[in-house]
Amino acid sequence: MSFGLTRWASAVAASAALVAPLAAQRWETKYFYDEGKSGLVFLDLAFPSAQRGVAVGFITDGKREEPVSLVTSDSGEHWQRLPLPEMPVSLFFLNENLGWLVTTKGLWRTTETGKNWVKLPKPPAEILRVSFLDEKNGWAVGARKSMLETHDGAQHWKPVVAAAGPPGDPLYSAYTWIAFANPDAALITGWNIPQRRWGNEAPDWMDPASALLHSDLPHLNYTLSTHDGGKTWTSRSASLFGEVERVRLLPDGRGLGLTVYSQGFYYPSEVYRLNWHTGRNVSIYKTPDFAVSDVWLAPNGTAYLAGTGVQGKLRDVVPGKVRVMASTDYIQWKAMDVDYRAEAHRTILAAVDEDNMWIATDMGMILKLAPAKAK
Repeated sequence: MSFGLTRWASAVAASAALVAPLAAQRWETKYFYDEGKSGLVFLDLAFPSAQRGVAVGFITDGKREEPVSLVTSDSGEHWQRLPLPEMPVSLFFLNENLGWLVTTKGLWRTTETGKNWVKLPKPPAEILRVSFLDEKNGWAVGARKSMLETHDGAQHWKPVVAAAGPPGDPLYSAYTWIAFANPDAALITGWNIPQRRWGNEAPDWMDPASALLHSDLPHLNYTLSTHDGGKTWTSRSASLFGEVERVRLLPDGRGLGLTVYSQGFYYPSEVYRLNWHTGRNVSIYKTPDFAVSDVWLAPNGTAYLAGTGVQGKLRDVVPGKVRVMASTDYIQWKAMDVDYRAEAHRTILAAVDEDNMWIATDMGMILKLAPAKAK
């Protein structure tokens, strides 16, 4: 055997060794809300450590919505349900204890992994997400091209001037995601989607026939990047289809990006491999029958895609079976074993490492990745 064939065989064997453990793991249900005629919608999930986690959302019976959180201190084996004072939007945790909760009315802080929440001064803009480097220094992003920074633990905020730079009416613009690769490098994503020219319309689920006629049109997608720990930010915009909903970055330059498309687009979503050193990206996964709603990139480079199987043309109306795909080379994708009862419109991934990963669904279920049971 030549040296070239030997090296090729070794590479194949190494790839097979990495893929095999993926096939031997299973997503098992750790929490399932099943109470009468009401439902639980999870909006965000965070695990700052392998033992402690927080899920936030609301219970609804079709007439009212009750904000709630679930907390665990034993890796999701048991969950305690607690009321929330306001409707949650997103979570961010700096460490096992210290975290922040964005709500529709402001910002809250916990020092006990979600068991207590203290309201902070209201930011001077409608925010959707926060990220902190330490207890004092953080950033918030949200509607109308809002981007704020704080250096005193969210007691005071000031706007980041670069965020207003991209073109587009602020009324139809928002920054929605913050991803730090390390204390110096970060990427913020957002969009500008002009109002439909035919005015206000009923939601897609109320008028399915009309929704199917709406073709996705290109619109502006925004990025803000920093390489000096947030001292300066560079803004860019590009006309693209879909919205960038997730970005996951590793310190060495690798990353994943998730773009989600409208109901009328052939593909529900598309996943990209990113290089935040060079700014280049390459499409690595898209298929019409799997709507990816979250991605995660393990430190060893393994990519995980979580979402649902597409049940019909109106993807947001009919729930689908929860699906998870994984790959070590971004070419061959392995479908992982998932509890057959898990259905959702959207899924949320949270992970500490390859051995501690969870998924929350918008239909009241939390799953954890575990080794497959012996048959």
